[in-house]
Amino acid sequence: MLTEAGRAFLPYAEAVLASLKDGRQAMLELQGGAHGSVALAIVGTLAGTTIVQQLRRFSAKYANARLELRTANSFEVSDMVRRGEVSLGLRYFGDPSPELVSRQVSKERIMVVCSVQHQWGGKRLRQPKQLRGDQWFSLPMTRHRDSFAHLVSRQLALAGLDDVPVMAIDSMTAQKRLIEAGIGIALLPESSIHEELRLGTLRTIDVSQLQTTVPIHVIYRKNGYLTGASRTLLALISNVSVRPSSPARQNRKRK
Repeated sequence: MLTEAGRAFLPYAEAVLASLKDGRQAMLELQGGAHGSVALAIVGTLAGTTIVQQLRRFSAKYANARLELRTANSFEVSDMVRRGEVSLGLRYFGDPSPELVSRQVSKERIMVVCSVQHQWGGKRLRQPKQLRGDQWFSLPMTRHRDSFAHLVSRQLALAGLDDVPVMAIDSMTAQKRLIEAGIGIALLPESSIHEELRLGTLRTIDVSQLQTTVPIHVIYRKNGYLTGASRTLLALISNVSVRPSSPARQNRKRK
């Protein structure tokens, strides 16, 4: 366990180690050509979106560039970028840290998700108050105002559902399993439910008052070194339209 002094010293030590890695990357790029390597940390659910097509394009066009991928949640992505473990990160919401550059590149739809047995599954609902009797799930609240928990809270309030019961579940995967069991409903990113919609184990409810999007940001260290490969990949994934890799909306047509 770190002492108080250790915790105070840690970010400076991490910055030194990240700078050493930058120097090594710069030297390797001089020796190995124009593109070198790029390490990317990405939120796991985004691996099921069209962002992967950009990664495929990158690998096909720059065969000599080495692409290293890691998956994590949004906060872990930021930590890996900050420590220099990866050069680029893709996460939900921006990161306000002064040592990071955070740039919005796209956004993703948030959907009301329910079990296949739910009476409103696959249908359009004009009155959100008809969902007042449901148990809702959300990720736990954090000190960061830009988070899924705060987004869910704001949308429920806008729809007049600010007094519904909301259970904090710290995993979207766990939320999906509980929803499949008919225990509750939730607001989830479209990419996170793509496979369940394809398999028919989950459905969505079309509620205009609850429709919203979550921003997707690419992040990198403000004073970090970006290889040619990193700069090329950064250009490819900027301003890309994020959506599931194949259509996942057919369940809404079911009655």
